[in-house]
Order: sequence, then structure tokens, then C-alpha cells
Amino acid sequence: MAGLVIKPRSRLFHGHDWVYQSEVLKTFGNPVDGDVVSLKDSADRSLGSAIFNSKSQIVARRISRQKQDLDADFFQRRIQQALQYRIRRGIDPQLCRLVWSESDGIPGLILDRYGPHVVMQTLTLAMDRRKELIADIVRSLLQPESIVERNESSIRRAEGLEPATSMLLGEPPAPFAIDVGGIAFEVDLVRGQKTGFYLDQLQNYAKLAPFAQGRRVLDCFSNQGAFALTCAKAGAREVIAVENSAECVELIQANARRNALQVQARAANVFDVLKEYERSEEKFDLVILDPPSFTKSKGKLNDALRGYKEIHLRALRLLSPEGLLATYCCSHHVSAETFKESINEATVDAKKTLRQLDIYSQGADHPIVPTLPETEYLKGYLFELAPGR
Repeated sequence: MAGLVIKPRSRLFHGHDWVYQSEVLKTFGNPVDGDVVSLKDSADRSLGSAIFNSKSQIVARRISRQKQDLDADFFQRRIQQALQYRIRRGIDPQLCRLVWSESDGIPGLILDRYGPHVVMQTLTLAMDRRKELIADIVRSLLQPESIVERNESSIRRAEGLEPATSMLLGEPPAPFAIDVGGIAFEVDLVRGQKTGFYLDQLQNYAKLAPFAQGRRVLDCFSNQGAFALTCAKAGAREVIAVENSAECVELIQANARRNALQVQARAANVFDVLKEYERSEEKFDLVILDPPSFTKSKGKLNDALRGYKEIHLRALRLLSPEGLLATYCCSHHVSAETFKESINEATVDAKKTLRQLDIYSQGADHPIVPTLPETEYLKGYLFELAPGR
């Protein structure tokens, strides 16, 4: 098997599974893009097997510490293991992220299950070249009605891959409703954002809901309105959802009608709305900030932090006495510590004091591997405005 010799002190020796171009001492045996290669240290000791792509900055991603091929047996075993893990954790296997890339030992493969339908993303060259094989394994294991390929992610460009959307099994499913905590949400697996729904936040909707009872709630970057509708169902006095996409606002309104819930949805830029409410001296008892990632790269980190600081500063100025702030960050380039620093800077500028009530993370169907920090991306906090400070 062709392979790579890895430089001493590379991240692979500290438990990570990625090999960057700069960490390769030399290659041997003419490795082919998209194939499996062996990894060795400078003393010719095996470090396992990896998928290879010379066009990517991450030239190799380890799939096993043993010799391993990317065959049907590999995919069947790993997908079964992923399914059993979620069942053991008490996760609904009918509505979850069934495979989460490196966290489940299949770098670049994402499988999201929505009842009888599965959405697949192949974000690495090796997985993309085997998507038909993977679809066959998924069909044999889960017997879905359809498998939808949703490969529009910009991450694919780093692997030399073009965007792609197709049906790998069955006909394109029409929009349909899923049940999230007793609320029916319409999802569109073919045209909706991400793979249809933000599955990583499922547990956080339920955790935050009890704090909304009797409160005036402002849900910013509302997307499909999951936080807004969950708060309304929990007995919020008033809920305003702000989302830049007019299409999403229509969906929020439709979901509110479907569930007989009262939510005022606004199609507007969140930054503009926060300024408007500040000028008019509006007050809210609970402000929710769940923006899309402000940065896709480390190079834009400072710009992202300025954005996070601004939305927190303006949100703090809208809080009523002892009001609550729920805030989330979904970029793995922004660590929990850095995210909290931006919040702290905003509280200093706003001359406010916050007390931390809760900490949020991604759902258990998005497992976190401590030695692969990239697998941990969603972080969040619930704060209470301290009175009389």
C-alpha cells in the first residue's frame, strides 16, 4: 500500500486523525487521490490507514489505527456502530444525525435521518467517490424510502469537489412535517437549509423552553422558528422572531399556524432590528441569539468576534431587569473561551453584570472527540442579568 511518512511531533502523535501537507516527511508508493494510504513514522512503524487527497491542505485523514480498506464491510460496520451508539444514548434513531464524520470514524460522511428519508453529505474526495456504495449500505441497513444527496457545502471546495444535489435512492420527497417536542415543523430535504433542520440544537430547544414561560421573547436569527415556537408553546407572553430570509419567515408563520401558536415573525436584518429596538427603548425578558457561523476560516476570526460582540452588546441593552440572554455559536474556529470573551467585552461596554445559568452544546448525535477539537463546534450559554449592578 502506498503511504506517507509523518514528521515527528505532528498532531497525529497527540491523538488527532488529520495530517496536514506540512506534516508529511515523505511519500512512498505513489499514493492516489481518493484512495487509502498507510501512515508511518520515521522509524517505519505503522500509524494506521488514512484517506488521501493531495489537493487538500489536510492531505490525509486517518480511518483506522490498523490496516483498513474502504470496502462494503467497513461502511456497514461503522454505520451500524454509529446507529447502536445513538440507540444506547437514548437518541431517537428516526430523527437524528446518524453519522457525524470523524466522530463516527468515517471522515467526510454525514448521514441525517428524518424518519423514512436519509440525507447524505460526502465532504471528502474518498467518500464522494464511494457515495453509491455508501447509499447501498444505507439502503440495506435502514430501508429508507429515499436518500437525498445535499452536497452544496463550501467545505467541498477544499477537497477539489464541486457542489452536487441528486437523488441516490427513490424520488425527491415533498416537504413533510417532523415532530420536535410536540411541535410539527415542515422540512424540505431537497431545498431547505442544511439538510432540512438544525438537528444539533434539538435538545437545546427543550432545555431553554421552561425559561420562556410568561416572558416577552425576542428570537434572533430564527431560521425555521424552532426556538420561537418552542418558547410560544412553553407559555411565553409574547414571541417575536427575526430572520433575514423572507422564505424562512413564511415558514415560521406557516409552522405557527400549523401548531396554533402565536409568533410575530419579521423578515429583517437582525443587526438593524436590534438597533431599532434600542432606539425605541423596547425591553425583552428573554433574548435568543443563534446566528449562522460568522466565519468559515481562522483568517476571518477577528471580524467574527466583532460581530459577536456587537450583537451581544445590543441584546444586553434590550434586556429587562433580571432578563435572560441565551446565546449560541456554531463555528469551530471560535472556541468556547473566545466566545465567552466576546460576551464579557460586551457586558463591560454595556455596563451590565451577567450570571451564568446554563451551558449548552451540540446534541449527543453529534459526538465530540476530545482529541479532535473540530468535532466540537456548537457552544452556548444562558445568562441572567444581575439586578442593581
